[in-house]
Amino acid sequence: MATVRRYLNRVDLNMNFIRRIKRRYVLHRYPIQHAAWFAASDRLEILHRLSAVEKAHLRELSTLLLHEKQFIGIGIDLDDEMRVIIAAQACLPILHLGLELLSGWTDIIVYPDAFYVNYDQVDEYGVVHQQERLLSGEAWSRGPIVLSWSDIERDISDCHSGHNVIIHEIAHKLDMLDGSSNGIPPLHYRMPIPKWTSALHDAYSELQHDIQHYKRTCINPYAANSPAEFFAVLSEYFFTASEVLAVNFPLVYRQFQQYYRQTPLDH
Repeated sequence: MATVRRYLNRVDLNMNFIRRIKRRYVLHRYPIQHAAWFAASDRLEILHRLSAVEKAHLRELSTLLLHEKQFIGIGIDLDDEMRVIIAAQACLPILHLGLELLSGWTDIIVYPDAFYVNYDQVDEYGVVHQQERLLSGEAWSRGPIVLSWSDIERDISDCHSGHNVIIHEIAHKLDMLDGSSNGIPPLHYRMPIPKWTSALHDAYSELQHDIQHYKRTCINPYAANSPAEFFAVLSEYFFTASEVLAVNFPLVYRQFQQYYRQTPLDH
């Protein structure tokens, strides 16, 4: 058993070494052009709080994401700046987590505006009905993320609104890493699951209670649709309106600090 363990450790070390070599090659061979990076980062106010070191790391992650993913415009031509704008926001949640968390899928599909998606809905009698929904974004477990460029532009112009479609869909991707979409992404070592579930469950129940009793909510009511949507929506607030999240759901904010390993209120 010890021999097998030593062999597996050597394999992991070799794979990590190869991965580092490949990434260094990509960063050297396919860097984001300065003009595209600075144009994008200047427009993205949510990046302004980052330190110089964090911005440099985000640029590296964005470079690697642009190389690893296929950006597909449907009805829209994506230029370099648009790709960088998407990549930078997609990498912000995993800035201190690692690009490996966004592996296992390849496509980022962009529509010019919100898009319609057909869903099969089964009623209480087992009859399947087709429903059509207008979406600004969508994430598939092992498939692409789909985005609306007009919504991305809106998020840029109103960056403290608690809404960011890219961060929302990346949060779904993180949530799905363990094979389920339930608002509990794979947590770090020494992050007890009961503390996470307690904080999010209590906040989720409070939000649902307020909506059911027609009380005004400071959080987008869409978060009450499911625990998965609650995690994704509150992730948007964590990065774009952290004060709102910290004031209304402080325990959730602390859990997100530990999970994302970022402290947006401290900047």
